[in-house]
Amino acid sequence: MECPDYRSCQDRDFALKYIGMLPFEILKKPIAIGDMVDKVKKYGRSHDVEMVELAYEFADEAHKGQMRKTGEPYIIHPLKTAHLLATMRIDTSIVVAALLHDVPEDTNVTLEDIEKNFGPDIAAMVRGITKLGKLKYRGVKRYIENLRKMFVAMAEDIRVMIIKFADRVHNLTTLDALPPKKRFRIALESLEIYAPIANRLGMGEFKSILEDLSFPHVHPREYEQVASIRETLLTGTESYLESVKENMRKELKDAGVNFLDVHGRKKSLYSLYQKILRKGWDISQIYDVVAVRIIVKDIGDCYAALGVIHKLWRPLKGRIKDYISQPKPNGYQSLHTTVFCIQGRIVEFQIRDEAMHSTAEYGIASHWHYDERGGKKQGKDILWAKELAEIQKDVLGKLKDLDELKIDFFKTRIFVFTPQGDVIDLPEDATPVDFAYHIHTDVGNHCNGAKVNEQLVSLDTQLKSGDIVEIIMDKNRKGPSPDWLKSVKTQIAKNRIKAALKTQKNWLHFILPGDRKM
Repeated sequence: MECPDYRSCQDRDFALKYIGMLPFEILKKPIAIGDMVDKVKKYGRSHDVEMVELAYEFADEAHKGQMRKTGEPYIIHPLKTAHLLATMRIDTSIVVAALLHDVPEDTNVTLEDIEKNFGPDIAAMVRGITKLGKLKYRGVKRYIENLRKMFVAMAEDIRVMIIKFADRVHNLTTLDALPPKKRFRIALESLEIYAPIANRLGMGEFKSILEDLSFPHVHPREYEQVASIRETLLTGTESYLESVKENMRKELKDAGVNFLDVHGRKKSLYSLYQKILRKGWDISQIYDVVAVRIIVKDIGDCYAALGVIHKLWRPLKGRIKDYISQPKPNGYQSLHTTVFCIQGRIVEFQIRDEAMHSTAEYGIASHWHYDERGGKKQGKDILWAKELAEIQKDVLGKLKDLDELKIDFFKTRIFVFTPQGDVIDLPEDATPVDFAYHIHTDVGNHCNGAKVNEQLVSLDTQLKSGDIVEIIMDKNRKGPSPDWLKSVKTQIAKNRIKAALKTQKNWLHFILPGDRKM
C-alpha cells in the first residue's frame, strides 16, 4: 500500500480492512447523504428514511460555514459518524441522533429546537452526547469527575455511549490534523478509557477499532514492530486458510451441520501486541493470529460443529473454551478450540450461532440492531450496564487516582466461577478476598480461607480465568485483616476493608476509652 505517512494511513487499513464490521472505505472515502440513505433503506421503514434525510438537512443547515481542522466541511463528521452506525443496521433513531449530536454544542440551534423537530427521545440522546462533549482532560482530579458524568450518562441511556464510540472512531481517523500533544492525549484516552468500556459492554469490534486506531499514536515504535510481526506470521497463510475453510465446509455439510458461514479473521494489531507482551515477545507462542470462525443455525449445531472439528484434528490441551454454557459477563457466547490442523499447523476455531455472533460483534448495541429480515433484535440486558449507577456511587465517588479506575474496570479481565457455576468478572491478578467482597461485604469481612478448584489456597493467591472459588467463612471473625490491603486488586475490596477496619477501631475506642492506639 503506497502511503506517505505510515501511521496516518496504514493503521486505519489494518484496523478496519480486516475487522469487517465497519468497512474501511466508510472512513477513508468521501461519502454523501445518499450513501447513508441507501444503507438505511435496506433495513428501515420509509418514514425512518425520511427522518434521516430531514436530520441531515437540519444538521447541514446548522453547521453551514463551519470547517474541521482537516479542512472539510463540519457536516462530514456527523455524517460519517451516523454512516458507521447505519452500517451496523442500528435503530434509525440512533442514526438520527448521531447526525444531530454536535448541533447544540457547536451551533446556535438549541436542544429545545431539536426536541420540537425530532421529538423527546432523539433530543434526550443528543442531550447526553452534548454533556459528554464537554468532558475535556484538565488533570486527573477533574478528569475523574468527568468519568463519573460519563458513567451516569451510560446508566441513563446506553445509546449515548454507542453514538460516542462511533464519534470517537471517526475522530481518531483524523488525528493527523491535530498538534502532536493533543493527538497523543486523544489516542491515549481512547486506548485506556473508551476501548475498555466498549469491551465491558461486549462491543468487541468497536474495542478493536478504537485500539488499532489509537495504537500507532501512543506507541509508534511498538506499533511498527507488531505490524511487521503480523505480516510475517500471515505470510503464506491465505492459501492455507482457504484450504482449511473449504475442508471445513465439506465436513460440516457431510455431517449434516446447519452452518451459515465459515470465514477467517485476523487478530487485531493491539490485541496481538498485548499477547506478545504476555508471552515475553516469544512469537512461537502465538497460535491465534488467524482464526476460523464458523457461524451455525442454533446451539445444537455449535456443539455438532465442535465434534466434527475434534473428529478431524487433535485439540491442544487446555485450549477448549465453552463460553456458551458459561457466557462472559458482557454477554459473549462462543465455543473456542485450538487444534493441530492440516499439515500439523495450529489453528483456532470459533463457533457460534447467528444470535451469538450479533452479540459478539455489537454487544449491547445488538439491542437496537435490525436483522436481515428487517426485524429489530431484542437482546437481553447486560448486567454490567445495569450496574453502572451502582459503580458510580460506590466506586467512582471515592476515587482519588485515575489508576485505581484502570485497575478495577479497564484492566485485563478474568472470569472465575462460584461453586454454583455463576460467573464473576474480576481484574487480572485478583485474589479470593477480591472475589469474596464482590459477592457481598459480609462474605468479605468474615472470609477465613478459600478453596480454588477444591484445593485450599492462601488468601493472597492470584486467581486465573476458569478457577472455581469457594470462600470459607467464620461468623465469629471480627473483621478483615489489615494485611489484605497489600494483596487485593479491586477498589471495592479496598474501600470495604478500610471501612471495616475503621469501624473496628472506633468500636475499640468505645469499649476501651483512653489513648489506646491501633
